[in-house]
Order: sequence, then structure tokens, then C-alpha cells
Amino acid sequence: MNLRQIEVFHAVMTNGTASRAAEVLRISQPAVSKAIQELERGTGLALFHRINGRLVPTSEAQLFFREVEQSFTGLIHLRSAAARIRDFGSGEIRLASLSALSTNVVPKALYAFQKRHPEVAITFQARMSSMVKDLVSSGQFDIGLAADEIDLAGVDAQPFANYRTAIALPANHHLTERTVICPQDLHGEAFIALAPEDTTRRQIDAIFEAEAVKPKIVLETPYSTTICAMVNAGLGCGVVNPITAEPFLGKNIVIRPFERAVYFRTLLLLPPNGRPSKIVRDLMSELKKHASADDGTAAPTARSSGAAAIEFR
Repeated sequence: MNLRQIEVFHAVMTNGTASRAAEVLRISQPAVSKAIQELERGTGLALFHRINGRLVPTSEAQLFFREVEQSFTGLIHLRSAAARIRDFGSGEIRLASLSALSTNVVPKALYAFQKRHPEVAITFQARMSSMVKDLVSSGQFDIGLAADEIDLAGVDAQPFANYRTAIALPANHHLTERTVICPQDLHGEAFIALAPEDTTRRQIDAIFEAEAVKPKIVLETPYSTTICAMVNAGLGCGVVNPITAEPFLGKNIVIRPFERAVYFRTLLLLPPNGRPSKIVRDLMSELKKHASADDGTAAPTARSSGAAAIEFR
């Protein structure tokens, strides 16, 4: 006795005739008859009377069908569970992101995602990009957003978004009188710098060196949000991702376009060698949608008060 024989028996009992059962199962009528004969031999039960070419259930068949119905209900449940797991995974989703996107893109994307999937539990952590990569490569997290300086071994990476840098200034800083900040403007200024390993920091340092500009570095941090907080506290100015600065605007911080085209480049990371579930794909879609939101997409010009370009590739 095997599952296929049980399926054929169930189809015959449910549909009334072998021919109809064959249509439903998309097999031939002889295949139905053969499966029934094999089931009768395997169970030792006479399940049908053969009357004028028709299968008429015996009383044993009716009793056996009651048991089959209970098992079939369980089988349908298992199939439904398998489809749900295939589409929605475990019913939870885990996202890790670099700090720069944790106060703007990620909250907006998670809000939109949660409205579509209120039954899905969400775990979110803001970490350094190297830690985001480790969490994704180990399979502990489903999606990661990281800066491009990380080693990509052990993850599937794709470009996410590139954000043109801006200069964050305390509201009372003398450089706020300028509409665009040039590298020379920062010579000797109290400066809050990104960590030395940051690729954007290295590009900025190369520009400063080429133009003999030496800001006075008062603090280094790997986080653009920390730069904004320090600028807001009045410690100095710094290079920031303009969307990171959004929550601080209107307080003690303003941003101005930076004359040089330098970008914060971000990546979307997935665990290797696996097709994302439907909910992971849905969250990826929301993240990309909100990364390209209207605020901040205009290219910086002398007339812009601080919005910086977002470039996608």
C-alpha cells in the first residue's frame, strides 16, 4: 500500500466513478483500475464490487474511506504548510543594516512591508557593515544592507543605492553662508571624520591630499549618524550621507552640497546559494522602493540647500 494508491481510492470514492477519478487525477482509467487492484491486494480487503464495468464500494470500502478521509485532511494540511513555508519561510524575517540607513530607508520600508505582511515577525539590527556581512553569510539573517568596503566572500551581493555626499554643519557655523562647500573651505576646520577603512573616507582623504587641504580631525567614527549627532552638538563639520541627516535637519544642523562627486555606495546582501522566499523578495522590493524615494534625489547645485543626489546603478 502506498500514497498513490490511497489517492486513487480517495478520488474514486469522492467522484463516484473510475472515469471521473481518472480525469481529476489526470491519469488513464486503466491506471485507476490497476491502482485499486494493488490496494486491495495490499490491504487484503475487497473494496469494490465490479458490476457492469462499474466500481461499487463495499461496506469495507466505506469503513476504510472514513480512515482515509482523516489521513487525507492531514495530507492537505501538510501540503498547505509546505506551500506556506515555500512562500513565506518561517513566518519571520531578519534584516541587518549599516547605521546610515537605519533611521530613514529601513523604517519606511519596514512600515510598508508590515502593512502587507502583518503576520510576519520582524527582527532588525543596525550594525557595522562587516558584522552585517557576517550575520548574512552565516545564515542568521535573511537580508543585509552594507557599505561597499566589505569582503564579499560568503554572500550574494548586488548594488543597492549610491548616495552623493554632503557636508553637515552646525547651524551657527560660518560656512553655512556658502551654498556649496569646496574642499578648500574645510582647511583648518574642526572635522568629524569617518573611520579610516571607510571607502568614502579614503576618497575624501585623497581629495584633501591632492588639494593640500588639512581639516582638524577632532573625532573619527564608522557611523554617519554619529557624525550628524556630533555636528548637531557643535563639535565640528563632517561628510555625511544626506538621508542620514534628515532626522537632524531643523535642529542645530544644516547640510550643504559638497563640490566633489563622492558617493556612499551600498550593497544588498543575501545568503549564498539560495532563492529568497516570497517575503524576503517583498522586503527587498520595499527597501529598493524607499531607497529611491523622492526626497534627496535632486542633483546638488548652488541653489540647493542640502539635498544630495542618489544615484542607482
